[in-house]
Amino acid sequence: MQKAKLQFKIKKFQQLVRDFYKNNKRNLPWRHTRNPYHILVSEVMLQQTQVSRVMGKYPAFLKRFPTIQSLAQAPLAAVLKEWGGLGYNRRAKFLKIIAEEIVLRHSGKVPSNLPELIALPGVGESTAGGILAFAYNKPAVFIETNIRRAFLHHFFPNQKNVPDSKILPLVEKSLNRTNPREWYYALFDYGTHLTETMPNPNVRSLHYTRQSKFKGSFREVRGEILRALILAPRTFAYLVHLNGLDRMVCRQALRALIHEGFVRRRGKSYIIAE
Repeated sequence: MQKAKLQFKIKKFQQLVRDFYKNNKRNLPWRHTRNPYHILVSEVMLQQTQVSRVMGKYPAFLKRFPTIQSLAQAPLAAVLKEWGGLGYNRRAKFLKIIAEEIVLRHSGKVPSNLPELIALPGVGESTAGGILAFAYNKPAVFIETNIRRAFLHHFFPNQKNVPDSKILPLVEKSLNRTNPREWYYALFDYGTHLTETMPNPNVRSLHYTRQSKFKGSFREVRGEILRALILAPRTFAYLVHLNGLDRMVCRQALRALIHEGFVRRRGKSYIIAE
């Protein structure tokens, strides 16, 4: 695409996104804070999870763990209990580990630069970019699902298998460097609007993978085991009987949870690891 033509298209795109946001901005609780810890929590919660589900958990989670120190010091079982219903429990464990790292290595202050953020366990460039933009209003260049959707729709309407490496330069060129926070709010809201009104443009991304069904999946078995163990230590026989699980699947799930540091054995019972 010729430079002048691309610049014109970017300006039209920026105006479209701004106009949409002006009339359709969402009132989300994590947009009413500049507290880096609160924004860290929201960014981890929003990974692979619908906004509506996060809105139901975010305030209660922060009430239970109001500071990064309180999260770092909390038992894993307490964190998993408060996380319940959001799925992908690895994120809850990573969030607690992140809090521990920040308290230990950064005096309890969420880092404000990319290298230190992505050095934290479980923090990738998308999460780090969100923290930089929303907590610190820094012009980070990053891609997440709504951003990808918007750029695919407007700049690659007839292409398939589009890599992020083609999208990132456009994200950088369109970025409002004076107020990146508000620009990304607008971009997120516009991307969400697209998925509600048309076939998902993200299927044309090289990085697109369809989310597997949860019902009847190995993830569901793991989740059921964790929910039971959060309440009390359980024997293998109890877990199999309680959830009506196949013994082999239950044993495989327990082995995986032990390997990942969620669960450990105590005598004949299994408990949440600390």
